[in-house]
Order: sequence, then C-alpha cells, then structure tokens
Amino acid sequence: MADIVDTAVRNGSFNTLVEAVKAAGLVDTLKSTGPFTVFAPTDEAFAHLPTGTIDKLLGDIPQLTKILTYHVLEGKVMSKDVMNLDKATTFEGSDLKIDTSNGVKVGDATVVKSDIEADNGVIHVIDTVLVPQ
Repeated sequence: MADIVDTAVRNGSFNTLVEAVKAAGLVDTLKSTGPFTVFAPTDEAFAHLPTGTIDKLLGDIPQLTKILTYHVLEGKVMSKDVMNLDKATTFEGSDLKIDTSNGVKVGDATVVKSDIEADNGVIHVIDTVLVPQ
C-alpha cells in the first residue's frame, strides 16, 4: 500500500485536493505515520464551489489549511466505526457532525465511497467540500 497522499494521487479523482494539500504544506503531515482518516472531496466536489473560490483559497493559506484540516480525523476510522458515531473532532479542532440515518453524511457531504485503505490511514470519498463554521 501507499500513504494517504500517494493513494489519493493514484486514485486520480483528487487532483484539486492534492494540489491544495501541497499548497498548504500538509504533504509531510499526511505522509507521516498517522494514522489518519481523510474525508476526501473529489475534483467534482471542488468544481461545485463558486467560481474563483479555489484560487482565493490557494492565496489564503491559513484559511485553506483550516478547511483541509477540517477533513481529517486522528486515527483510522473505518466505515463500520463511523456508523457508531454522531460526531468526530477534526484536526482543525471543530466537531464534524455525522448522520447515518440514511447512508452516511459528514457535515453537508455524503460519503460516496468508503474504506480506501492506505499505509497510514483510510480515505472516505465525499461529494462536497466541508467548510468549518
């Protein structure tokens, strides 16, 4: 297996996320031992943001870092574990609401694919970019 960053690169659906992780200087963190759980928005999820949002975030590294770390949990939280949670504390520091009453929703995003394992954690694919309050 590969680490979370390399797994995301190989997947091919997370080009914007990987670009943002690089811009925010989070590559070394997400390549470290972890383990981590990443709720990873696809390129399509980023495309749904208002025009200019990505460029604006790439120019505001503190805000970009806040948003990206809101997608990361400490520990390897597999889908069977997520089903038993109603919230989880993110690296950003805020709690992320989890709703499993009809599929799995984290915040405003739906998990569309789960349990993509990496050497240092797991990726769950989501359809929306999460933004902390």
